[in-house]
Amino acid sequence: MKRTITTLVAASIVGSAAVTTGAYFGLVNVGADDPHLPIVHAFLTMARERSIEVRSRNIPVPDLNDQELIRAGAGNYNAMCVGCHLAPGIAETELSQALYPEPPNLTEVGDKGKPAATFWTIKHGIKASGMPAWGKSMDDPYIWGMVAFLQQLPEMDARQYRALVASSGGHQHGGGESDMHDHEGQHGGASDDHHAGEMADMSHHDQAEDDHHAGEMPGASHHDTKIAAEVPKPATTTHLHADGKEHVHAH
Repeated sequence: MKRTITTLVAASIVGSAAVTTGAYFGLVNVGADDPHLPIVHAFLTMARERSIEVRSRNIPVPDLNDQELIRAGAGNYNAMCVGCHLAPGIAETELSQALYPEPPNLTEVGDKGKPAATFWTIKHGIKASGMPAWGKSMDDPYIWGMVAFLQQLPEMDARQYRALVASSGGHQHGGGESDMHDHEGQHGGASDDHHAGEMADMSHHDQAEDDHHAGEMPGASHHDTKIAAEVPKPATTTHLHADGKEHVHAH
């Protein structure tokens, strides 16, 4: 028995040393386009789920059927989450395709029937996953609003989603807000129209600038002449040298 324990300890030390050495020499590919081995992915998933479950088990859950809470959550979700977790009518985005681990499509899973765990995840984030800790800037009632909204999300179609977002107060969470890009329709339709409109405005602005400066050009010489006329000439004195040459001094 003692020999078995010694053998296991020695094997663990050797294995740990081998893993550490491999990591040090860059043998581990940390690229997001190179997925974990299945056994590694399974271990990390288990560790994540158990960590969240343990830390959220005693969180009291408020009434999540409050319509104002749901409405506020819709505005925040649309401003902060659509790029990764999608929305009705938005099947994929650049972020949702590029992140690893792949963000869950919340239009399908909602809060997974675990409101306390969802609250904890939104508030504290997940290390090395791209999931931010929104609790650093968002007060708890607004996080619960997002949880309440997520419970309703899987039952919504695109029209219902847009209507609820439009009726919300938009991006708000009790302080620390910053301007966020509205991701709704960012890969087609409304987004294309929006950017096309921006380009038209820019073109119109540039044309107006050109016309403005072109209108100024004919009068430029007159303007320059007027300025030159207004600039006072320096005072001068003249005297003769002994050699009979005249010399001018400017003051």
